[in-house]
Amino acid sequence: MPNDSPHLPGSLLTRRQALRSAGAGFGSLALAGLLDQAAPAARAAGTPGKPATPADRPLAPRPPHFPAKAKRIIFLFMQGAISQMDTWEYKPRLQQSDGKVGPGGGTLTASKFRFRQHGETGTWVSELYPHLAAHVDKFCFLRGLYTDTPAHPEAVIQIHTGAKLVQLTRPSMGSWLLYGLGTENQDLPGYVTINPPPNFGGALNYGSAFLPAHFQGTRINDLGYLPNLKAQSPSSLQRKQIDLVQAMNRDLAATPSAPDELEGIISSYELAFRMQGKVPELLDIASEPQAVLDAYGVKPGPAGSFARQCIMARRLSEAGVRFVEICHPGWDQHNDLHAGLIRNTAATDQPTAALLADLDQRGLLDETLVLFGSEFGRLPTAQGPDGRDHNITGYPMWLAGAGVKPGFSFGATDEFGQHAVEGRMHINDLHATILALMGLDHERLTYRYAGRDFRLTDVAGNVARSIFA
Repeated sequence: MPNDSPHLPGSLLTRRQALRSAGAGFGSLALAGLLDQAAPAARAAGTPGKPATPADRPLAPRPPHFPAKAKRIIFLFMQGAISQMDTWEYKPRLQQSDGKVGPGGGTLTASKFRFRQHGETGTWVSELYPHLAAHVDKFCFLRGLYTDTPAHPEAVIQIHTGAKLVQLTRPSMGSWLLYGLGTENQDLPGYVTINPPPNFGGALNYGSAFLPAHFQGTRINDLGYLPNLKAQSPSSLQRKQIDLVQAMNRDLAATPSAPDELEGIISSYELAFRMQGKVPELLDIASEPQAVLDAYGVKPGPAGSFARQCIMARRLSEAGVRFVEICHPGWDQHNDLHAGLIRNTAATDQPTAALLADLDQRGLLDETLVLFGSEFGRLPTAQGPDGRDHNITGYPMWLAGAGVKPGFSFGATDEFGQHAVEGRMHINDLHATILALMGLDHERLTYRYAGRDFRLTDVAGNVARSIFA
């Protein structure tokens, strides 16, 4: 059996030697890191009672725990916290109490924006969302959400990973879904995050933590740039190199000293090779008809960023990507509240409405769950001359699409919009419910690490089944 020492002329190369000398991005240091990340996959059996995914197809589709309508998710994340009483929560008592002292202290501040009822459901929506107002009969509102911390970094990480404290890095929600269900397109990443928040946790929000590395999110920007995707060698040479490594791996796979996890590493390079041809074309929205670009409100430069993300999300979902997240920052309005809200809603209203209409027209909304919201909400009281502070005790998000009741509201906040008083849902409950809508039991979707079984919902989580269609 050849060893890892420099090979002599005429001797056989080991797989490590081939990976070290090949020019398609393989390197011994990178291999060592990847092996270290993937090692738990070889030791873990995945979900209890379910065999581990074959190493040569780690992202292969898997059946859910139970039948579900939702096959994929698009998460529209408004980073910084939307002021709910200026957008989705009409509170007549707050409007009547402008300038008075609130029950918990502070000066109650009515919304300066007009609300009207829309759709057959008569749902109240602020004038800030004229396009989305036309779709309210598709929405399933969760109005009694609450979370644990008013600090952005921890709250952003919690909504993405379920972790209350950043003491042990946890896998992101998208990584758990990919781990549980695999992906529908083996030529594309199963989990894509577009313009993720650069701060407030950064890569922790789309990382796989102790799950194998192939379950982490693939980061791109709204111009379709995917880091490290550009080929460093001609395609034909890369193909020959990968084929050589695969052939050598097949020949030596039966030897006791061959590491099992190497199969998964080679498959990751296979995926990267295939992505070089598929992803740039998929992310090139210039191929869309002008009517579609106009419907989404695509503009050049930063003003069109969110619209471009929405089109990319539809294209990626249509191609079989399991989880797509898109982000719009800048909602942390402790000051400049009203101008900031006008600016942010103008950037997100038309594209989000167009995304829903586009998914519906293509028959994708019946299998796609759309989630829209922030890490927490804002208070009904004033902060300074034109601002609102953080509120973690009661705020809304909405869902639309596969598996949820359209035109439905679950839970409620008090008459001022500060505390959840009905249908209270912690972030653990939200995650448990989302997993259930995808056909996954949050108590069975576990991964053994450091001597215990971890899950997205930790040791909590109740499914809000009353919102299921």
